[in-house]
Amino acid sequence: MIRLEKVYKSFDGKAALDGLEFQVDKGEIFGFLGPSGSGKTTTIKMLTGQLKPDRGHVEVFGQDVSNVTRPDLLQRIGIMTDNSNLYPRLTVLDNLNLYRSLYRVPIRRVKEVLEIVNLEGVEKKKTATLSKGMKQRVLLARALLHEPDLLFLDEPTAALDPINKERIHEGLRQLKANGTTIFLTTHDMQEAETLCDRVALLNGGRIVEEGAPVSLCQRFSDPIITIELKGGQVVTFENARESAKAIHDYMVNDQIVSIHTDEPTLGQVFIQVTGRNLA
Repeated sequence: MIRLEKVYKSFDGKAALDGLEFQVDKGEIFGFLGPSGSGKTTTIKMLTGQLKPDRGHVEVFGQDVSNVTRPDLLQRIGIMTDNSNLYPRLTVLDNLNLYRSLYRVPIRRVKEVLEIVNLEGVEKKKTATLSKGMKQRVLLARALLHEPDLLFLDEPTAALDPINKERIHEGLRQLKANGTTIFLTTHDMQEAETLCDRVALLNGGRIVEEGAPVSLCQRFSDPIITIELKGGQVVTFENARESAKAIHDYMVNDQIVSIHTDEPTLGQVFIQVTGRNLA
């Protein structure tokens, strides 16, 4: 669905993308993670035809990105970014119907997307009266209206409470199950671990690590097993065959309260490989 090869882009002599390379396969949720200024927005603008690379090759839907502005290809793309806006004097329903008419989407789809974002019953409210989180959900509903093959989401749940965030996650998983490819940027590393099939960690316009979240965390884990015993004692073992008998003895004697390996979170992995926080 997406492929970049040795892509360079600079602004006023400063590199925004420095030999960027990655690909995204059909039907996966791909997390594109990095701190502000690392090149995420530039990449999305390039993939949606708003910017051209200085050098390198960019493909979307197996075609050169220069073709992505063709109407037939644009209709296959959905996008929600921090630059997305609504018409404040129109109701939620009017906003969605206006967008729906551009793509000739049946009216029943409006109800479906409002259910996905948990906004049933607010159709007649003007968007100017909505909270920031509700506006964000309307924007997401609009991006989902035409059931795009490729969906770009930039911080889709940043202003949402845990209940609505989980509702959105369920909707995104269903889209993935139906074959939609999702390109996700987020500062919420737990969200990335929960949703993404693969993530790319971006720093200075380059990908410094890439892979499944679980695999990345395991790759940077310490080979230590920590066991808490009844009575409060904590013992540690190397994660090796030689430790098996001692751990087995604790289990047989019913002495174990908890046992775990010391794996870092995805956020800790990012800090370790870049020396930077994600914010």
